[in-house]
Amino acid sequence: RVPAESLRPGDRFLVRPGKTIPTDGIIRSGASSLDESSVTGESIPVDKGPGMKVFAGTLNRQGFLEAEATAAFSDNTLSKIIHLVEEAQERKGKAQQWIDRFGRRYSPAVLGASLLFVIVPRFWDLPPAEWSLRAIVLLVAAAPCALVMSMPVTMAAGIGAAGKRGILIKGGAHLEHLGTIRAVAFDKTGTLTAGAPAVTDVIPLEGTQADLLFIAASVERLSEHPLAKGIVERARAEGIVPTEAESFEALTGMGAKAVLKGEMWYLGSPDLLRGLGAEGGAAEEAARRLQEEGKTVVCIGNHEKVKGLIALQDQIRPGMREVIADLHAMGLKVVMLTGDHLKTAQAVARAVGIDEVRAGLKPDEKVQAVKELEAAHGALLMVGDGVNDAPALAAATCGMAMGAAGSDAAIEAADVALMADDLAKVAEALHLGRKARRISAQNIAFSILLLAALIPAALTGALSVAAAVLIHEGSELLAVANGLRVRWF
Repeated sequence: RVPAESLRPGDRFLVRPGKTIPTDGIIRSGASSLDESSVTGESIPVDKGPGMKVFAGTLNRQGFLEAEATAAFSDNTLSKIIHLVEEAQERKGKAQQWIDRFGRRYSPAVLGASLLFVIVPRFWDLPPAEWSLRAIVLLVAAAPCALVMSMPVTMAAGIGAAGKRGILIKGGAHLEHLGTIRAVAFDKTGTLTAGAPAVTDVIPLEGTQADLLFIAASVERLSEHPLAKGIVERARAEGIVPTEAESFEALTGMGAKAVLKGEMWYLGSPDLLRGLGAEGGAAEEAARRLQEEGKTVVCIGNHEKVKGLIALQDQIRPGMREVIADLHAMGLKVVMLTGDHLKTAQAVARAVGIDEVRAGLKPDEKVQAVKELEAAHGALLMVGDGVNDAPALAAATCGMAMGAAGSDAAIEAADVALMADDLAKVAEALHLGRKARRISAQNIAFSILLLAALIPAALTGALSVAAAVLIHEGSELLAVANGLRVRWF
């Protein structure tokens, strides 16, 4: 047994059932079901086995695991989250900054007025005892404690409540910004979609689907291209075992070729096979139809003919239509900003109900699009993967990174990080921001109105010391209690 604090990258550690993962790592042996709710906010345990990541602070529910540490204890996911939450408490929003400025001017003014109440009456032959008592009442009644305390309590409670649901907000300023959002922009690949192309159509022009998948999977078996992985996964899911191809060669930007049973086969875009002289009138028509649906088409053939087509598409995350509908119900404009082709982007937008699509954007063009959307609609929330979308995340009123568990860049790039790939939490975060903003406004209005009523009462002597103390302390309790309501959103 060694302390968790002593673990370093490369060290191996054993985790027994019912124990907590001490630091981030990769499973080397064993399989289990892990409760990752402390990091991702997901209530359903996740099954994990060799080669899969584990995160510090998560609970091993079942089997024995042997894992290799990938981060020191002080640098693991849970430690970073704790550090960011601690930093968040110190970052102040505009409302808190206004209260601080108000307090710097208001408090000296109250102290000065109280001193005048003690000194001036002596020159006017007024009863000093009575006016000294009024000065004490003024100090008690006019103290802005409820105003000063309510905002930090609201922000801290909101940030804490969000953290329990897997929403990491990096400061009170960002929580305030969430309450002002008028439009939401989503990246497509890896955000609205899973970022892993899957086979949607298998169209043999001769033979069977199984024959076509066998050839395609055998050629692509050793390829690292995302489309190749999608084809191989589909073949294996249908019980097709790819054979070992001969003379495999990746054709950069075009596809791949390999020899199977003495025959050369090509996989790639329709342009690749057209350039080889392969006949494929029916194939071209089918390819055009599939491309209009926003799908990527892979043709399989040889020098003479096209044997068939396989279409792949980045799969939309489950529940995305409901997520977009929730945002519309909040009165928000929803936009897609993507570097992908327009037809592909439009197909995804139609499927989930997005209002506007801007496609073919480079990172700097996404930043420009963010600025234009803010000018047109007001405060903008940008949701992306936190790495490729970093410039746009930084340019938006508020940037939100999803799937941040284990991704340092995602946590660092955004103002808000979702610790799981659950976009339903976007609406949750916006509801929280709106509630925090409402409660803050209530507390500020309540505190100022109370001061406006108490100060004249103190000046005229209509308020006793006991009454001033009771009202002062009671107002603090009410403001704090109201601020804590933000936890239930």
